[in-house]
Amino acid sequence: MAEPRFSLIVATRGRDADLGALLDSLRAQGRDDLEVIVVDQNADDRLVPILARFADRLPVTHLRSDRAHANRARNLGLAEAQGAIVAFPDDDCLLPPGVLDCVDAAFAADPTLAVLTGPAASPAGGLGSGRWRTEGGPITLANLWTSVIEFNLFLRRDVARALGGFDERMGPGTDWGSAEGNDLVARAIRAGHRARYDPALRIVHPDKRLTPVAVERARVYGAGLGVALRRHAPGIGVWLPFFVRPLGGMMLAALRRDRLGVAYYLATLRGRLAGFRTREARP
Repeated sequence: MAEPRFSLIVATRGRDADLGALLDSLRAQGRDDLEVIVVDQNADDRLVPILARFADRLPVTHLRSDRAHANRARNLGLAEAQGAIVAFPDDDCLLPPGVLDCVDAAFAADPTLAVLTGPAASPAGGLGSGRWRTEGGPITLANLWTSVIEFNLFLRRDVARALGGFDERMGPGTDWGSAEGNDLVARAIRAGHRARYDPALRIVHPDKRLTPVAVERARVYGAGLGVALRRHAPGIGVWLPFFVRPLGGMMLAALRRDRLGVAYYLATLRGRLAGFRTREARP
């Protein structure tokens, strides 16, 4: 096969059927110019039968990583990638038909475009969890906070490598459990690269807001955002709302006697404050 157009790098741990569904959605893109790099963080061989199903259907490279660390796994895959455009879909998301065609057209139409993003889509329809811009256009340090999610992030491979990939102090498996995509896109912008957000470019991902799992993760996820805000937010008008909103969420949840909501917003606020104040977050 000639050099692929796309490298889809999937860091995975603890899932098998979901990964199979993702691979089915990649196969359904109908393209013969992509490769899939699965970076397996499991201690067992649960993925072997899943990947065997695709042996004659997709070019899949199976890498192993002995640490439960999403960004380390993504960077391992990035080092092996052959495609001109790289992406990092989660192991439990789905790519709707035609997504890669749209991404290919966007990069082909604009040789100066280095980064393309879109929002999360809910399996039930509409947008997924998070705040998302309604208008498309250039991504800046002021608006990237509502423009970026890791599983819907496409970059030119050479740009991603030149930036050093994801910050391995951030992301799942660390104390700064989120916003590594925001950090990477911010570094691309600071390096002079063009980034664009397209609200129509959607990737389906389970909606986990205000669930017990979300509450459990809220503090470390909040810390990651706090770190990224401290590093890259251009002023108080950008970062302050991310501390005010959890306060409002807590008050509304308390009025509704929603203990889960109160716990979620409190953990989120504490995490954001901790991340923002940590010395290592300073630019």
